Amino acid sequence: MNQLVDGEWRTGAYESTDEEGAFQRGETTFRSWIAGSDVPEHVDAEPEERFQPEAGRYHLYVSYACPWAHRTLLARSLLGLEDAIGVSVVDPWRGADGWQFSPEKAGCTPDRLHGSDYLRELYVAADPDATCRVTVPVLWDTVEETIVNNESREVLRMLTTAFDDLGNGVSLLPDDPAARDRVDETITEIYEPVNNGVYRAGFATSQAAYDDAIDDLFGALDRWDEHLADRRYLVGDSLTEADICLFTTLVRFDQVYHTHFMCDRQYVHQYEHLWPYLRDLYQTPGVADTVNMAHIEEHYYTTHPDVTPSGIIARGPDLDFEAPHDRDRLSGSPPTPRADD
Repeated sequence: MNQLVDGEWRTGAYESTDEEGAFQRGETTFRSWIAGSDVPEHVDAEPEERFQPEAGRYHLYVSYACPWAHRTLLARSLLGLEDAIGVSVVDPWRGADGWQFSPEKAGCTPDRLHGSDYLRELYVAADPDATCRVTVPVLWDTVEETIVNNESREVLRMLTTAFDDLGNGVSLLPDDPAARDRVDETITEIYEPVNNGVYRAGFATSQAAYDDAIDDLFGALDRWDEHLADRRYLVGDSLTEADICLFTTLVRFDQVYHTHFMCDRQYVHQYEHLWPYLRDLYQTPGVADTVNMAHIEEHYYTTHPDVTPSGIIARGPDLDFEAPHDRDRLSGSPPTPRADD
């Protein structure tokens, strides 16, 4: 692993497992909020007036491979913010120098703002004394010339609440406060056993830590499979942030997590309800274009030499995400622009 230490790039400076061999995810560093954002109750922060939601002001740095960055790409697409918020895409392969820009590679772009070679250059530009891991997504402000936030869940919430006047009128959060609280609770419930659970399994360095992760992961997948038996979406009758957060793990599961991270008790396509739910979300307008399976497979199988030292990319099952799902018979409908827009 590698990270910035006092603004200097160091290799081997980040330890990802504890003494029991359990994976420990590090905290993100930049945690400001754009004015007008609906900050969840569990977050100890306030929107800052210096960060105003303006078209063309903010830029996302992402990897198609990363499930956390994928959350923000999905929101940007579903909310119609493509013209308001620009995007730069890093190389799916991450070496000793961290995330890099390889514009000559299919699906990648240059750093469209600064022409940087490596993502870490932006972190140092934002804080010359930065001591942190260099992760995606990054939400950059071109006026203040700094990173606003690099915590995916918080960037997701800013996109879904601060840019109402700049998008297509779609909402990814219910108006009812109690239902909105349930979205936040669901995202939290999904995070540790599922979103982080696949990493806990894949990066475990002890049998006990791996077994705990697998038990938590498949216990949660079984639970959510049952939950979706008679409802189209996780919360209420419309697609919300909670569905986005589950989708980005599920869409990677059979191709990479099942094999690469040894989450092999069961494939997602073997679940009675999770599999058609995943296809339903994938077929929602604006979703499929954010899924780059070639980047996903290359990243996981070639970037974690401790897990797959050969760098061989497993073929995985041949899945048809476009197959009929019959989920539209359940209550709920895909996101559409509000009638008054």
